[in-house]
Amino acid sequence: MNGPEIQHLIEQDLRRAVPRLVEVPRPDPLPGSPWVAMSALQKAIRRGRKDLALRAAATLLRDAPDRLWRRLTCIAAEDIGLGDLDAVALATAAMGGKRLRSAIGGDWSVACAVVAALVAAPKCRAADDLLMICELHPAYARQRIEFRHRSSRELTEIVCGATTIEERAVALWCAFGSGPHDFGLRRRRSETEPVFDRLCDAGWPHMLVEVARLSFNRTGEPLAPLLALLARQPMEPSRVEPEDFPPEVAIDGTPAWALDLYSREGRAAFARFLEMDARSAEWLRNHVSSSRRVAVLGHCVFRVEGGQVNRRLRWPLADQLRLKVDAFCAGSGCRDVSELLELVRADIPILNAARGEVCGGQRQEVG
Repeated sequence: MNGPEIQHLIEQDLRRAVPRLVEVPRPDPLPGSPWVAMSALQKAIRRGRKDLALRAAATLLRDAPDRLWRRLTCIAAEDIGLGDLDAVALATAAMGGKRLRSAIGGDWSVACAVVAALVAAPKCRAADDLLMICELHPAYARQRIEFRHRSSRELTEIVCGATTIEERAVALWCAFGSGPHDFGLRRRRSETEPVFDRLCDAGWPHMLVEVARLSFNRTGEPLAPLLALLARQPMEPSRVEPEDFPPEVAIDGTPAWALDLYSREGRAAFARFLEMDARSAEWLRNHVSSSRRVAVLGHCVFRVEGGQVNRRLRWPLADQLRLKVDAFCAGSGCRDVSELLELVRADIPILNAARGEVCGGQRQEVG
């Protein structure tokens, strides 16, 4: 099948998904900024919290609708991945435009259907872990420098070769020139389109390649292409396991875990926490330069709180990638942070106190 045929198929799947909703709830937006809503949406989906995910989606649909559809597509590749490829395709199809969504039932009905599918799916974060390795792992610094000077054709040959999954991922990442740590390299669409064509010619599943093409063209993120790469790796034995979450606190009805590194409120809370009497804050003051402390803390909070999921698809390669990111991808010049991760995990209640101070809201223990 070619690209247009596959796009039509996934759009038809979306058309069938919306009527399957027993009831479309009334929108009930969360308070707060679009940045907090985006964080709450993604983390609620990871945690299987449909109620909160829908409230965050309602906030974005009201205040920043374009951000909603882009974020849902990215969440699908980043957090669902190989856990449910049909759900990934569904979210990608929903970004096809307002006319498509209007013909199906409207923006809110489509958002409810996509959120429900993502919440219910097992979660596999291996694509995001692989992206972090591409961007930050010190073991692949040489490849990051060398590969960015290669042509798209040369990079595709590496991707389809027999070297390690990490080196092939760095080559694929460089072929698309996308991401916050891409050295300013941006590939033109005339350079990236042939990459997808060559992957199909190399025998990669056309459905997965075309969904990756749509996702990349609509978001500019390389997560879906990395997902296609991972789908070619052995996944057995695999199992789905629940994860434990740190104690939860709500601040004026919004979960404290929504205040992360990518919101103004979250960064302010991290800066306040670094001044507090907490063992992880002391570790950071002793081992990390002042300019890097908030970023390193943000990485660790994500690994022990924000990135946790309700049902994780566990398989050998995914577990290996996760361990590499946990320890070695906190940022440039930062040593192994395995010890810091444990300290941060124990200090989440203190961080929640800092979040409450910064937001000036009423804190309430949840669960």
